[in-house]
Amino acid sequence: MTLELRRIRKRFGPVLANDDVSLTIAPGEIHGLLGENGAGKSTLVKVLSGFLDRDGGEIALDGQPLNPRSPRDAIEAGIGILHQEPLVFLPFSALDNMLVGAEHGRQAGGGRSRADARAALERLCAEFGFTIDPDAPTSALTVGERQQLEIARLLWLGARVLILDEPTTAISQSQRERLFATIRALAEQGMSVIFVSHKLEEVESLCHRVTVLRQGAVAGARELPCDASELVSLMFGRHVELARRTTSMAGAPRLTLSGFTAEADGSAITDVDLTVGRGEVIGIAGLEGAGQRTLLRAVSGLAGVRRGTLALDGRDVTSTSYRERLRLGFHYMPADRLADGLVPGLTVTEHIALAHRADEKFIDWDAARKDAEERIARFSIRGTPDSVPESLSGGNQQRLLLALMPEVASVVLMEHPTRGLDLESAAWIWRQLLARRESGTAIVFASSDLDELMTYSDRILACFSGRIIGEADATRTSVEDLGMLIGGKVPAGAGA
Repeated sequence: MTLELRRIRKRFGPVLANDDVSLTIAPGEIHGLLGENGAGKSTLVKVLSGFLDRDGGEIALDGQPLNPRSPRDAIEAGIGILHQEPLVFLPFSALDNMLVGAEHGRQAGGGRSRADARAALERLCAEFGFTIDPDAPTSALTVGERQQLEIARLLWLGARVLILDEPTTAISQSQRERLFATIRALAEQGMSVIFVSHKLEEVESLCHRVTVLRQGAVAGARELPCDASELVSLMFGRHVELARRTTSMAGAPRLTLSGFTAEADGSAITDVDLTVGRGEVIGIAGLEGAGQRTLLRAVSGLAGVRRGTLALDGRDVTSTSYRERLRLGFHYMPADRLADGLVPGLTVTEHIALAHRADEKFIDWDAARKDAEERIARFSIRGTPDSVPESLSGGNQQRLLLALMPEVASVVLMEHPTRGLDLESAAWIWRQLLARRESGTAIVFASSDLDELMTYSDRILACFSGRIIGEADATRTSVEDLGMLIGGKVPAGAGA
């Protein structure tokens, strides 16, 4: 099925999110849609999938005009979208989720009954190597398995064009490899695929062609493979300094864990012995739920310690509260910026005041606003003192979190510090973080991005089933060895 978009326009008030965007995707083609955060990628696919009405332009499928006014219109026409967070109903079983929207689809596998849905799910799982129990509650599935379930549902509903909007943000390396294998298999069957991403390496490894958006317009299109620097220039309109491996600055012990064991939200981390030096960067790798989140939250004071000790500069701080650890210089940056790190509805000024003026009896709001203006400029936040965090992009939410960090921090703990960010934003975030090492800040971060772990870490710890099972020197390890550690296998030479 050939999909054509001609001069698509979409405006939000004064902002032209899509500015005369045109592209064509042939049957069997995996077409990359690349661009920095805010380039207009998600707006374009929401227009195509019926979540947004376009303000101008045309859409055609096999030469026939299409005007999707809702997701139902889109799926009835054969267009399905896999969102960054799969749209599944967690209390329902996998089979119940398969049946969502069944009355509107063009079922490729027959009827619409529960028996039909079960047969289709089992057939598609066998065809693509998915591991989904039809009767399992969806809440028990990993994010990768929920993606598989959503792909199976869209295929059963008759999707002939599949859109994937930043699908690798919250999945592991092994889940990404399974997803890419599925996409390639679908393309070989003649499906048209649009793969939306800001990650160059993913687009280069998967796609046949790529269209680059910048500030809502098409900056250029290329056949792949092509020079990566050319794509970067198209994305940003200028040369961007890409990330480079850092030099270790580890000094005297700053953070020490001995027999450290904690449990929170059904996940545990057991018997961790770890020393992090002043200025050292420790990366933590592991599959989702392996214990890395519990470790970071327990060290920050947000999860209880069952046994063992935690020391800062030789002082035992195991029994201190989260608030006390804040005063000692611990700073925690969660994965979910909006739910756990920021307060929806409060302005940037109010966030800055709460973070940096909380000890004042009465807040000087004029001074707080000036402080907010200064930090907006210093941290390059695309917003105003009156902006609320939910109106900011993911990259700008992360910049705001950095602006809330104290000027001097002893220990910075982070979950997925650059998840969902484009190349330039991710590099900028890390430049700010690494600059803090000079004052002795120890950095510990968890990430599912192996390139990020290997680029910025001095040492990488592997979490598996609630334990640290290995350690690797980031300058000497390989992706293959790191992958083995994440999967629970300790390669020769990896310390435990």
